[in-house]
Amino acid sequence: QVQLVESGGGSVQTGGSLRLSCVVSGRTFGTWAVGWFRQTPDKEREFVSAISWNGGGTHYADFVKGRATISKDISKNTANLQMHSLKPEDSATYYCAAALNPGTGYRATEYAYWGQGTQVTVSS
Repeated sequence: QVQLVESGGGSVQTGGSLRLSCVVSGRTFGTWAVGWFRQTPDKEREFVSAISWNGGGTHYADFVKGRATISKDISKNTANLQMHSLKPEDSATYYCAAALNPGTGYRATEYAYWGQGTQVTVSS
């Protein structure tokens, strides 16, 4: 059984930074691609960023390009999403997800395992 646990969410002011972390346990982490998605109560879950199994490929949604960096630390079974210059519209519950072969990596349906989410609130 694969388990994902996110941490690092919180409340910040506009322009602030947060580092979200996702610890993956249960299978060999080095073989997993990891994605980050976010969701608010009134919107569908949307893609934020993804990293390939070996960390060689990264992808970002247009709304976070230049403001976020995704990384993997295989030795710690952890994937991180560093975000800066946060805006109120970034407020959402952020979820990490893992997949062996996610395809494009942009669609939530490509990921088999999900964390419970961590809340990010950005105040103006």
